[in-house]
Amino acid sequence: MLTEYILTITIFLPLLGGLALVLVDKENVKVIKLVGFGTTVLTFAVSLVLYFGFDPFAPGFQFHQKMVWIEHLSISYSVGVDGMSLLLILLTTFLTPLALLGTWDSITHRLKEYMAMMLLLEVGMIGVFASVDLFLFYVFWEAMLIPMYFIIGIWGGQDRIYAAVKFFLFTLFGSLLMLVAILALAYSASTLPGGAFTTDLLTLYGVGPRLALNIQSWMFLAFALSFAIKVPLFPLHTWLPDAHVQAPTAGSVILAGVLLKMGTYGLIRFCLPLFPDATFVFTPLMSSLAVIGIIYGALVAMVQTDMKKLVAYSSVSHLGFVVLGTFAMTEEGIQGAIIQMVNHGLSTGALFLLVGMIYDRAHTRAIADFGGVAKVMPVFASFFMIVTLSSIGLPGLNGFVGEFLILVGSFKSPFLGSYAYSVVATSGVILAAVYMLWMYQRVMLGPVRPNGLYGGHVLTDLNRREIGSLAFLVIFIVWIGVYPGTFLSKSATMAKQVVQTMESARQGGQARFVDQNNR
Repeated sequence: MLTEYILTITIFLPLLGGLALVLVDKENVKVIKLVGFGTTVLTFAVSLVLYFGFDPFAPGFQFHQKMVWIEHLSISYSVGVDGMSLLLILLTTFLTPLALLGTWDSITHRLKEYMAMMLLLEVGMIGVFASVDLFLFYVFWEAMLIPMYFIIGIWGGQDRIYAAVKFFLFTLFGSLLMLVAILALAYSASTLPGGAFTTDLLTLYGVGPRLALNIQSWMFLAFALSFAIKVPLFPLHTWLPDAHVQAPTAGSVILAGVLLKMGTYGLIRFCLPLFPDATFVFTPLMSSLAVIGIIYGALVAMVQTDMKKLVAYSSVSHLGFVVLGTFAMTEEGIQGAIIQMVNHGLSTGALFLLVGMIYDRAHTRAIADFGGVAKVMPVFASFFMIVTLSSIGLPGLNGFVGEFLILVGSFKSPFLGSYAYSVVATSGVILAAVYMLWMYQRVMLGPVRPNGLYGGHVLTDLNRREIGSLAFLVIFIVWIGVYPGTFLSKSATMAKQVVQTMESARQGGQARFVDQNNR
């Protein structure tokens, strides 16, 4: 029975932790931290049952649980995992406790509410990746916005209200269009012979491809706009730097590590298999925007004077690779996109933790305020170098695996029809090396600041708690870089199914074209 409900337990366990916090006195800081952190660690431990119990060779969703929710509308509480959602759920449950551990002493104001918001956010994130019903997916998608809005708006920086409202409005606008498309798709199911109104994703997988191209196109645009905002895909990225810079460190880690992946996850999970004919029409546009984002994000990151803002713009560039791999629609491209989602979460999550740690000491993130930090904080500089090389995509570290697969997949893709996407995207790897190594040089190397003061403060190296949080991230950064098959094997079957779906749709479209010409 425990195994049967293990996915539901994973989703809602953080909610129980949030409810437990209600019973804790707000002045009891130690207990609040232990309850919040302990709940996230327990959630990660429970989610490991999904990993070890997952059959990588079985098609479809596993640990599937379905219960009627709104019977007359055929809306169900339907959850399950395949290879892609499994890895992203594990990424979520892994990063959340590390984000709290790495920022243990950073939050002192309204700590009880902060921990509750982090736990509620984890519920929404896991729910998004586990939903196999479009209405349930939308509920989790919207519910996730609320705690992140408060995390930025209450515990953020000086312009936190502006950043929180901008984040909320951007995401809400896109998701409302997606809701309209969900309702239209559910209604379309009822217009087919023997059909009925339903939001069940498995049923709709057979409905969407049967719709006329113009209807598919409008639905694709509604879904894709919502996901493109979340990615964020150029030119819909303007909310991201503000949200990252103003969010507290743990909020930035979760925002970059998990929330952005919901956009790329949605493109693979919904846009491609539900609207294949429309996908072919918009592939040149989406791939072009992805490549523009890769170059644009890298160039803008290069001129940043704030370390946190530089890392934020690097996300625009890195997520462009994921979108390119998605629309390559080859096994290498899809696999590269999935593993790069995980890689970006680990590497960029670690970068935001590192920037947060030095900010807590110096109370400044301006690159010009640093120099010679490696002599003062050698352990910190060592971690920063490993994570920097990971973000660049050095062979032997995780970033290389994802980018290599994406570039190979886009180069051999029959859907893109041009090598130009791969060639231009490759220059993004070079630009990443420029802005990351240049930042490292200015911050870590050179002479120590006068009197050893940075922002008027003396820097101390990392403590054991901070080293522990970063060490776990570095272990997986190296693990994926050296032996990626541990994780790629989990998503291989799912990636193959997506490619087969798109190939069948393309062949069906060619057959219809030939038939119309013959007539």
